[in-house]
Amino acid sequence: MQENNVDVIFDAISENESFARVVAAAFVTRLDPTLEEISDIKTAVSEAVTNSIVHGYEGKGGKVYMTLSLEDREIIIRIKDEGVGIENVHKAMEPLYTTKPELERSGMGFSFMEAFMDELNVYSRKNVGTTVIMKKRIGESNR
Repeated sequence: MQENNVDVIFDAISENESFARVVAAAFVTRLDPTLEEISDIKTAVSEAVTNSIVHGYEGKGGKVYMTLSLEDREIIIRIKDEGVGIENVHKAMEPLYTTKPELERSGMGFSFMEAFMDELNVYSRKNVGTTVIMKKRIGESNR
């Protein structure tokens, strides 16, 4: 299968989280994913986009950059913001860790991304932004 890429830029507002989910789900349909695979992708995208809006931009607006790529039977999803960044990525990825307890955040965003995708990488620089790269192989029974 030939490589295929799509770039989408949208405002960092909560209403666009569902838009990002639908775009990712529609993009992967050519691989004929199961409903479970689509649900996993949508959940992971939701978590990444919500993190950009709530933590990256602290609800003050900005742009979220989503790149979707297909390589063979793998979808690669890149969610990037130019927000405040994460001071300690390793700490932020710990289950239940949150910097916004007053917003009743569960601190499970990265844990969900890890659980629903085959691979998760997070890159961040303070006051520069954060990039989340997630990969999932479609149609493989080795999960």
